[in-house]
Amino acid sequence: MNRSMYVGLSGVVLGMVTAPLDGMMLGPALPAIVSDLGGLENFSWVMTAYLVAMAASTPIWGKLGDLYGRKVVYIAAIVVFLLGSGLSGLSQDMTQLVGFRAVQGLGGGGLMVGAIALISEMVPPRQSGKLMGLIGTMMPIAFIAGPLVGGLLTERLSWRWTFYVNLPIGAVALLLIGFAVRLAPRRIKARIDFLGASLLTVGLVALSLLTSWGGTQYAWASVPIVSLAATVVVALTVFIHVERHAAEPIVPLRLFADRNFTLAQILRFLGGVGMVVAANFLPQYMQIVQGASPTESGLLILPSMLGMVLVMIRTGQLITRNGRYRIYPILGGAALTVGMLVLLALRTDTNLALASGLTLIGGVGVGLLMQSTTIITMNSAEPRDMGAASGSITLWHTMGASLGVAVLGALYTSRLQDTLIDHLGAEAGKRIFSGGELTAQALTAFPAAMREATQIAVSSGVHAMAIGCAVLGLVAFALSWFVREIPLRDSLPYEPNTTDLPNREGALHV
Repeated sequence: MNRSMYVGLSGVVLGMVTAPLDGMMLGPALPAIVSDLGGLENFSWVMTAYLVAMAASTPIWGKLGDLYGRKVVYIAAIVVFLLGSGLSGLSQDMTQLVGFRAVQGLGGGGLMVGAIALISEMVPPRQSGKLMGLIGTMMPIAFIAGPLVGGLLTERLSWRWTFYVNLPIGAVALLLIGFAVRLAPRRIKARIDFLGASLLTVGLVALSLLTSWGGTQYAWASVPIVSLAATVVVALTVFIHVERHAAEPIVPLRLFADRNFTLAQILRFLGGVGMVVAANFLPQYMQIVQGASPTESGLLILPSMLGMVLVMIRTGQLITRNGRYRIYPILGGAALTVGMLVLLALRTDTNLALASGLTLIGGVGVGLLMQSTTIITMNSAEPRDMGAASGSITLWHTMGASLGVAVLGALYTSRLQDTLIDHLGAEAGKRIFSGGELTAQALTAFPAAMREATQIAVSSGVHAMAIGCAVLGLVAFALSWFVREIPLRDSLPYEPNTTDLPNREGALHV
């Protein structure tokens, strides 16, 4: 490859990394966002809106690349992501931020799938190994550096810079791609399953609202909750019918005839739930209960991120060496369950070093599930379905993360509010919960009794979230025993010189 090609590829990878980096930066900034904008009861939607939009738009971006060219569509995805980033940073209330995060998610859905598709056209398969190593290095860096950068920007500048920082990074990516990537015009005949994508989006949004509002803002038997439940059932039922008859469905249902494939998607879904815990909820505990700064809270969840990344790398090496993989999702489910249960030790007087170290076990569990399910998925799919299979595992992981944020966020905020009211009374409890006073800075001005009650409430909210996630970890552990040890394929699914490579991102979704 010549120098121009390397420059262009650097831009492609840089654009792709902005999405996971943004997600990891947000966690340490959330307490400051709630302090500035209020709306603690809806803060989980800052993540959910992004993830739902990303899940629904990912397959559409892939088809648009087929129709209109990889380069121009990837550039469009980056532009939409940057537009959402800039608007998110300008938000004046929580409603605006949630809406602009959805715009950001629409662009984010095209970053990974667009980058891999573009790389497949730029680089022959025999030379792709170097790029796989580059991407495999950049993604863990984003996971590890994100919380630190997010905390540092929030502390030294403002939470708004966790969004603004995407602008110069994306601008550099656009320049490198625009001037250095040269591709021959080529389009592939493809159909976009807009109806399937719309039904999936409606079902996901309704399910997220149902899990967020049920038993908290509305009674389970209330009209809004029953209506949302009916919407979920109708939307997903029609979605399945549409996917069975669509010429090019978002999710080819024939893939789920394979037991290992189906189990891998469910396990990836549960792993996506587990991943949101450390990144989005533990910084709340670190800052409000332990008095850590945003930067320190990013440092304190590093054991979780490091555990996840290192286990992903080592698991991939071991599976490559001996071809055996069934044990890893079993260990992953067990580690995720234990990792969530040990978070019950997080209290107002827990040693800070111990609190940080306890996050390691959950990260290990998520890493074991993510790497093993990727390999099981790609080994279970036929060659013609390799692109759809890799897209499916991304979709299920994103759905797990989005619904996980909604469900766990509802558990966290519900228990937090109830505990505040129990300790301080309805008036004071609701004022702290809804009035933007639930921050480390505000706590310093509280009387001792009120400060202690608030810290107990946050700890209690973390415990409720941990118990909910531990139950899901236990489900993952039980299901993992049904995975069959089918020998891994030794041959590539595609001929080396094929000109129509589907998205071969399966090995990258680690």
